[in-house]
Amino acid sequence: MDAFAIKSLIIGILVFDFLVERILDYLNIKNLNAPLPKNVADVYDTAEYAKSQAYQKEKEKVEQFQSYFQFALYILLLTQGYLGGLYDYIKSYVEASSVFSQASFYAANLLFFGVLFIVSDILSTPFAWYNTFVVEEKYGFNKSTVKLFITDKLKGYLLAIIIGGIIISLLLFLIQSLGTSFWWIFWLIISVLIVCMNMFYTSLLLPLFNKLTPLGDGELKDAIQAYCSKENFPVDNIYIMDGSKRSNKANAFFSGFGKKKKIVLFDTLVDQHSIPELIAILAHEAGHFKKKHIIQMMVLSVLQIGVYLFLLSLLINNENLSLAMGAQGNSVALNLIGFGLLFSPVSSITGIMVNLLSRKNEYEADAFAAKTSSAADLGIALKNLSKKNLSNLTPHPAYVFLHYSHPPVTQRLDAMGIK
Repeated sequence: MDAFAIKSLIIGILVFDFLVERILDYLNIKNLNAPLPKNVADVYDTAEYAKSQAYQKEKEKVEQFQSYFQFALYILLLTQGYLGGLYDYIKSYVEASSVFSQASFYAANLLFFGVLFIVSDILSTPFAWYNTFVVEEKYGFNKSTVKLFITDKLKGYLLAIIIGGIIISLLLFLIQSLGTSFWWIFWLIISVLIVCMNMFYTSLLLPLFNKLTPLGDGELKDAIQAYCSKENFPVDNIYIMDGSKRSNKANAFFSGFGKKKKIVLFDTLVDQHSIPELIAILAHEAGHFKKKHIIQMMVLSVLQIGVYLFLLSLLINNENLSLAMGAQGNSVALNLIGFGLLFSPVSSITGIMVNLLSRKNEYEADAFAAKTSSAADLGIALKNLSKKNLSNLTPHPAYVFLHYSHPPVTQRLDAMGIK
């Protein structure tokens, strides 16, 4: 296809995706007016349900406003060729500078991505600020401070510069050195990185943002160790995370493999749930490990990345794609962005498939928890989590099908026979 046809296709994809998402949003908001589901009526009263509905509607309004803004911005950038113009400007500046004379290819592409990252973050920050300090504050969730918000941003910048810069530089090097054969070597490197991130996330990255404190001796630790021993699920590393310094919302997760396994419980979770409920939640997470869901999803993720990188290799040197983005000539950076836009329908389809598998896995983990712990306790925990987090109890089925990685809580309760 020529540049005009590619640009038209990309714009068509963006318009179609935008319209589909707005229809889904409309259906989802309309479904919020449904009556309170019977299987959660024992923990909700009329006022609490109304509060969760209002919270979901307010969040949806902010997200919709942001999506309209982003859509208009994307269309403007593409139709006017501003992305290509920015790249050409940066490239000409780099080539004219003696500082970058020996590495102009890398400098031009890295500076381009750096500018896009900074501008994108500046534009998205007001939405994040409003969501945190207005919406979340209004409904009693926000515990963050202005200082913490800014500190998190600065740490995010630092990680993006270091990790993102290394990954992009490596990708550029492989493309320069190997041409279209770059994809399989980069795939291997990213696959190793994914495994390492899963193993060392709680040891290296999470402590940059949160404090992890080993769970002290007591009834909870004894109950956890008794369950793990009963199910032959050895875990020595149990931590409490200070999630309450940002939000009142609660969660728990496992990380790592083998002896590197760690249980991380939000302090809000421990404060809001009884020990039997916490053991049921732990049993659900253990179910994911016992059923090999973690490895399964990781392998699937690695395979997905391999397919995307292979497809990317077919277009990475396509000059018409760069021209469609508004450049005067071929650009690896613009082709990376153009590829992401052009193949977003493929990403959406694979995302739906992954979500289908993920929802199946959640049901299996619930069944494991019900069998090895208590269906009743897990049901109470799920109900209370939904109540505390003001979750959407009646999402539209189409929205669930396309976007939910977890089944709605009412369906999980139904699957366990909890009425």
